[in-house]
Amino acid sequence: MASSSATLLGKRKSTALAPHVAPRKPRILLAACGCVAAKKFAILCNCFLKWADVKVVLTKASQRFVDIAGIPQFVAMYTDGYEWLSWKRLGDPVLHIELANWAEIMVIAPLSADTLSKIVRGSSGNLLTSIVRAWDYSKPMFVATAMNTLMWRHPLTERHCISIDDLGINLIPPPAGELDDPDFISNTVRLSYDKRMQKQQGVV
Repeated sequence: MASSSATLLGKRKSTALAPHVAPRKPRILLAACGCVAAKKFAILCNCFLKWADVKVVLTKASQRFVDIAGIPQFVAMYTDGYEWLSWKRLGDPVLHIELANWAEIMVIAPLSADTLSKIVRGSSGNLLTSIVRAWDYSKPMFVATAMNTLMWRHPLTERHCISIDDLGINLIPPPAGELDDPDFISNTVRLSYDKRMQKQQGVV
């Protein structure tokens, strides 16, 4: 009887001493385009950092508006100038491919009318559009458009939104063309991620 008790006690000790492994955070590539709504980008980045591992991509035009100082220094940030910085010869890593492979989710917020049209055309003229062109659409991509109301209501915008929907890109619609609340965007993406994980784990 004593031997049986000792065995049970040993099992309990073993369980109690087992280290707690925190779940890995999802890897999110967060990008901004050049429009006034990019002033909210630092706030948006900090919303995602509460639950995700984040890397940032900024277009050249976005840097006029983004509050760089509001983004924590530990967050890796990439611009067009980084694209070929480390590439020397065939076989070297290419940044837009590396970032596309690293990310589990991509979020472009704000997405300008200009970059929206470039994505539809299949343009790969800068770091951001090259990542989108290389993206594996078995992984989710979200965009939150931001533009003048007249541009948002333009017939071409509707056609472009239909085209990105056909690609499998998830559109977070703006209120009358404005970038939505950063918390709402972050929560929308997180809810989708949680549902995806539950489905993979067989949880209903």
